[in-house]
Amino acid sequence: MQRSVIFLARAMAMIGGAVLTLLIVLTCVSVTGRLLNSILHTPFSETWIPHLSEWILDLGVGPILGDFELVEAGVAFAIFAFLPLCQIMNGHATVDIFTSRFPVSVNRVIQMIVDIAFALVLILIAWRLFEGMQDKIRYNETTFLLQMPVWWSYAASFAAATLAALVAVYVAAMRVVEALSGRAVLPGQEGVDG
Repeated sequence: MQRSVIFLARAMAMIGGAVLTLLIVLTCVSVTGRLLNSILHTPFSETWIPHLSEWILDLGVGPILGDFELVEAGVAFAIFAFLPLCQIMNGHATVDIFTSRFPVSVNRVIQMIVDIAFALVLILIAWRLFEGMQDKIRYNETTFLLQMPVWWSYAASFAAATLAALVAVYVAAMRVVEALSGRAVLPGQEGVDG
């Protein structure tokens, strides 16, 4: 089962990475278009290369309409898409100034409590995203520039958050097993026993 969960987490992270890459390209193209548009509207361009400036502007050079709306929706999805892999690989940042002095068994119990709490928080987030999506569908809310239904963004984030919550529940269950058995089951700081 663990291999399947890790596979799903990696697949989701790959999708999140692809979305993030597309958003980076979109942002770069939009910023470049905005810069070129500004340059082509300068007095120098309008005086010395008016026909070329007009021709390039007629091609539609400028910022991408609604770029910030797409980035906002895509980044929210990407964050939730990366969470499952980070959770199962125990990749979250930790500060263990005090806990590093505790015995391994105490640290396993602390990790179990943290992962149970994290699973509960992700379940809460997924539930609230679902409720928010229902509201956006009910009120037909759209983005300002693209007139894209806002619920699409909520649906993508909800799907990723649901998978993150499922992985977090699995991780929490495995942390309980680790605390009770006294051996590592999931990848982490100390690796998997075996």
